[in-house]
Amino acid sequence: MSSQETYQVVVGLEVHIQLLTESKLFAADSTAFGKEANTNVSVITLAHPGTMPKLNKKAVEYAIRMGLACQSKITRHCIFDRKNYFYPDLPKGFQTTQDRTPICVGGTVPITLKDGRNVDIQLNRIHLEEDAGKSMHDQDNEDSLIDLNRAGVPLIELVTEPCIASAEEAMTFLTEIRSMVRYLEICDGNMEQGSLRCDANISVKKNGAIELGKKVEVKNMNSIRNVGRAIKHEFERQVKLLEAGEEIISETRLFDANSGITSGMRTKEELNDYRYFPEPDLSPFTVSDEWLAQIRDEMPPTPEVMRETLINKFGLSDYDANVLCQEKRVVDFFVEVSQKTSHYKQVANWLMGPVKSILNEQETEDVKMPLSAVQLADLVNAIEDGKINPSMANKQVFPFLIEHSNKLVADAIKELGLEQVSQDDISDVILEVLGQYPDKVKAYQSGKKNLIGMFMGEVMKQTQGSADPKKTNELLRQALEEQN
Repeated sequence: MSSQETYQVVVGLEVHIQLLTESKLFAADSTAFGKEANTNVSVITLAHPGTMPKLNKKAVEYAIRMGLACQSKITRHCIFDRKNYFYPDLPKGFQTTQDRTPICVGGTVPITLKDGRNVDIQLNRIHLEEDAGKSMHDQDNEDSLIDLNRAGVPLIELVTEPCIASAEEAMTFLTEIRSMVRYLEICDGNMEQGSLRCDANISVKKNGAIELGKKVEVKNMNSIRNVGRAIKHEFERQVKLLEAGEEIISETRLFDANSGITSGMRTKEELNDYRYFPEPDLSPFTVSDEWLAQIRDEMPPTPEVMRETLINKFGLSDYDANVLCQEKRVVDFFVEVSQKTSHYKQVANWLMGPVKSILNEQETEDVKMPLSAVQLADLVNAIEDGKINPSMANKQVFPFLIEHSNKLVADAIKELGLEQVSQDDISDVILEVLGQYPDKVKAYQSGKKNLIGMFMGEVMKQTQGSADPKKTNELLRQALEEQN
């Protein structure tokens, strides 16, 4: 019997989402990524004696946006707490966070798995806190170096319930969260740069058991794929320990992306080790009805809302809507193009086909469209109006428009010599082709209708692909019937 048939993995995720504010949570220091080490700092970040923090209102608004999108309950009266532990990249010796009054409580994030099953991932909380600095261990042969630019950058930590039952569920959930924060414009979702980070609490239990096993926290995962790999590895590791009669230690482990395995880092702290107590230097804050209503009204649409819009307003299928909504820039581009043409399905086909192929070649998360909305709308309209055929559009006009950002289809037709053959010219070519293959004509008329493809190929060859396929097919069938 396999381990999957005997044991069940149970996962809870802690997702750290770095907010896209221009300044830190309690100081005016810049949050810009990639600056020279220890330049985005001030006396507050460095924890000089006598300095007083001041709350960033925009960070609170962004946290509430996420809570509303996740159907969480928004806490109206909030305080901050000190979480006491020592790290060399935390100058104060404590982290300012929310323990007793998280800004968002509960909530649900629905996901759809590859087999079509819908699963609701339950949230425990979303709370505000400040990020720590960054320790770098590979810059010097003897010492670890500290960069405090990240210290104090605002985060929300999204904590799920231990309700995730597979690596696939975890990866799908993280993909949805990354999409949500980008749609809400509160985080760029870039895991490689650390603006979206995830820790996984993983345990195993016998199938049917109620009590959860001892959990292990896994850190150091910089991609959604690696989260899935870490969960699969931990499941097998813990099952082997249980089968051997050994104890699972509740600890923090690191994931090595090269080897695909985890290794022990430290035993897991208990909550009472953090010695939480209210932050005395920050006043409580209240979320009023008016402020909450304003945040709700100004929220950008979520991926779920955009999927419904594509289906109900633009008539796209569920599949097309799901594919387009995977990336905010892509669906925004679709909407922009669709303001200039009514052929919505054709726009979707181009975005999911040729355009997506080019985007996939870009080795960056900063997706740049290869052509403008005006160009793509003009291309789609030209095809639908019969000015160019689909093959010509894909092989010649599309590359031309990419290369010439200031030109349209009419320019491509003129410069590439792609004027379509007139109807009279098509009819002449058809008669010439049919005259070359009298036996095939008789076979067609005797019932071998699949020969239409051969005739079409010959006509397109003689017109060098410049004949409108739809019109050619129509005229060809008409000519074959007339010769009967």
